[in-house]
Order: sequence, then structure tokens, then C-alpha cells
Amino acid sequence: MPKLNVLVAGSTGYIGVQLIKLLVKHSDVEIKYLCGKSSVGKNISSYEKSLSSKKLPKIVKYNKSFLNNIDLVFTALPNGEAQNISNDLLEHNVLIDLAADFRLNKASDYLKWYKLKHRSVKNIKKSIYALPEISGDKVKKFKIIGCPGCYPTSILIPLIPLVKKNLIKIDNLIIDSKSGYSGAGRGVHNKYKEKNLYESLSAYGVGFHRHNSEIQQEIENYTKKNFSFTFTPHLTPMFRGILSTIYLDLNNGSNIKKIEDTLNAEYSKSRFVNILKTNSLISTNDVINTNNCSIAICKTKYKNRIIILSAIDNLIKGGAGQAIQNMNIKYGFNEAKGLI
Repeated sequence: MPKLNVLVAGSTGYIGVQLIKLLVKHSDVEIKYLCGKSSVGKNISSYEKSLSSKKLPKIVKYNKSFLNNIDLVFTALPNGEAQNISNDLLEHNVLIDLAADFRLNKASDYLKWYKLKHRSVKNIKKSIYALPEISGDKVKKFKIIGCPGCYPTSILIPLIPLVKKNLIKIDNLIIDSKSGYSGAGRGVHNKYKEKNLYESLSAYGVGFHRHNSEIQQEIENYTKKNFSFTFTPHLTPMFRGILSTIYLDLNNGSNIKKIEDTLNAEYSKSRFVNILKTNSLISTNDVINTNNCSIAICKTKYKNRIIILSAIDNLIKGGAGQAIQNMNIKYGFNEAKGLI
């Protein structure tokens, strides 16, 4: 079988670099183009020394003529820019977006949360919100694949199976998430210059972080009624990793054993989701540099209330790894290829 010819647009950001580091290990992929703007003419090794031994093309400015020669486009661009590329796609092209352009089902929601008018509304219907453990083989029917945000990935993997089984109350969940600063992109160093980024913990987007929209949309796909929650993200003085702490109340007839059994059954065949023993105190160290999601269910002093801990690497499971996982499913490769 011939290799997939791939273009990476947005190749020098934290996510783009991580994506390239994984793609060079994938034996079914050939990277034909690395695209950027301010980085045109440079080698990707200028941004990641470990890639200096790899035979990779120099960074060039994106041109839609490149699409004639490639099968798959990965976009790791600022929000709004993948829409333009999606309008250029030829019949044989597939696009996997690691930003937010194809995460929301309605252009009006995109405008509300991202303050940008969607410039490829026709392609929203041709796209899928692809959380691999949930969407599975459905991605095979779509040529535009929207990868979830890093925070929603850590939150939706444990919550969706419980909502599907009606085991938890959906009227007052509290979600507290802490991320490494790489999740805010390379510009974070300047943005938080006066806030002592490397030695302090910072809350941001309180009550109105953009990822609220994804969480709401995806949970309500199953509840078919309003899902009420409070989500607060934080930046921590570490480079990578996310730990989400989810506080929730159980429905009548539910208990911690049913929660455990449901999650274990849902992910029994999953290569990347690990349900740990009750009350396991997990940390981001458990998942750094992997495509894994570790989940622990913890008891509280209240019989009808539990806490779920969920840890991922934001750059891999919450970004580049998840994109490759979707690629593997789309093209019928082993789901773990290039990821272990």
C-alpha cells in the first residue's frame, strides 16, 4: 500500500511540532509539505532539535496547488484559518483540524464563542467532532475531521458513558481543570510575562472559556436536555499535561460500583483509556508523553457524591496523538500505530 502523502499547516507551534514528532514514526505516512508563515525557509529542527536527523522538507508558505499532491492535510493553525483551507479541498483530500474550526455544529455557536464569522459553513455538515473512543469508525464517512480541545478530551471521556446510562445528575456539575502552559501556545510566555508563569498557578477564562461550548454540545447530544455545569481552567507552572477534577452527584439507584462497571465496560477494548482502582490518586506524570487517558473514581464523605480524576497529555491525547488516532481509524490502520 502506498504511503499517505501529508501536509502539516501550522508546523512550528507546540502542537504542530508534536504532530511531526509522531508522524515521522508512522511507517504509512510521508510528510510532503511543512507550512508556516514567519518560519518560511527554515528547517523544522530550528524548533525541535530531535528532528534534525529526520529527512523533512523545509517550511514553505501554504499554496492550494499543494493539494494536488497530497492525501491528507493536518491543520494546527490559529482558529479561523483551517476554514480557508477546507474551501480549497479537492475530492481526494481529507482534512484533520487540531484547532476549533470544525468542533461546533452551528456557525452561530462558533461566532458566539470565538467571535469570528465562520467562512466555511457548507463544510460544517461535511465534518465530524471526532473523539476517537466515542466516534470510532464514524470518521470513515467524513472528509473533514474536527479534533476535540484538550480540556474537553479529559472531561468527555469519563462523562459521556455515565450520561448515556443516566447514572449522574446533570444539573450542577463542577469541573476544575489544570493544564501545562503549552496549552496556551508559544505566545503564552509574553502574555503572562508579568504573572510569574513558571512559579504560579493562574485561573483564566472563568465561567466563559471557549471549551464550554464543546462540553455543552457533546453532553447534550445524549441528554437531549439542558446540561448545567461550571468549568474553570487553570495554567500551571509545568510545560505539559492536564488533570481534570470533576465533582458530580449520583442519580437515585446509582452507586460507585455502577460508575466503575460502566466505565470499565465502555473502555474495556480501548488501547488508550485506563480506568484505575477506586481512590487512586493520579497525576499528570502518569500520562506525560503518551496518548493515554487515566481515570480514577474517588469516594467522598457524601454517599451520593463522587469525584472523578482524569489525566492526559494535552499535546498528545489532547492534540497531536488524538489527530493521528483519528487518521489511523479513517484509513484503516492499527489505531495505535505511531502512538506507542
